[in-house]
Amino acid sequence: MTVRVLLAGGTGLVGTRLTKLLSTRHDVVLTSLARTPRCMAEHAIDFDALVADPLGVAGPDPVDVGISCLGTTIRKAGAQAAFRRVDHDYVLAVARAALGRGARQFIMVSSVGAGGRGFYLRVKGEVEKAVTSLGFARVDIIRPGLILGERQERRPIEKLAQQLAPLLDPLLVGGLGRYASVSADAVAAAIVNLIGKTQPGCHIHQSPELGSLAAEAIRAGA
Repeated sequence: MTVRVLLAGGTGLVGTRLTKLLSTRHDVVLTSLARTPRCMAEHAIDFDALVADPLGVAGPDPVDVGISCLGTTIRKAGAQAAFRRVDHDYVLAVARAALGRGARQFIMVSSVGAGGRGFYLRVKGEVEKAVTSLGFARVDIIRPGLILGERQERRPIEKLAQQLAPLLDPLLVGGLGRYASVSADAVAAAIVNLIGKTQPGCHIHQSPELGSLAAEAIRAGA
């Protein structure tokens, strides 16, 4: 059975890996929304226009599963308002576009601690709540700890954290395991595993479970 996937954020750390995995699947028809398309599967999109008109801008083609790997940092965005525009408004617009085109499932990459104190985590929690309230049959929220992998832009603090992760991760036992690092490859493989799941409701997946989901996907040949 063919699954029609609408992906936003396919050029980022997780998104590039997810795009690579999905492009090899004969049972997936992938439409990727990007500001600057790099291949035939990517469609040029003005995300600000998408916020104003999710259905008109995203197009009429039907969708089974929507996925958002969108995300930035306050530092990269330059201001809190610009960060919120990407991590809240754009993500919500993609979800609305997917739902309007028939998607029953939406998968979104969020952050460990979403909904907690601080502007960054508060915005993450708000967009999770907004997407969940749209009416999808199933929502999968990916809440990884530190995501390991080479980014296109320089993030010195994150680079240091990645170097320390092998030393710190073994200390994160019990409930602290959700803060453990996880590779971008594992997050992408976990998302592939979740595509097409039908058990209804909102499902939150944190670092330990993401590793398990990724391992299952790899064993299945994802």
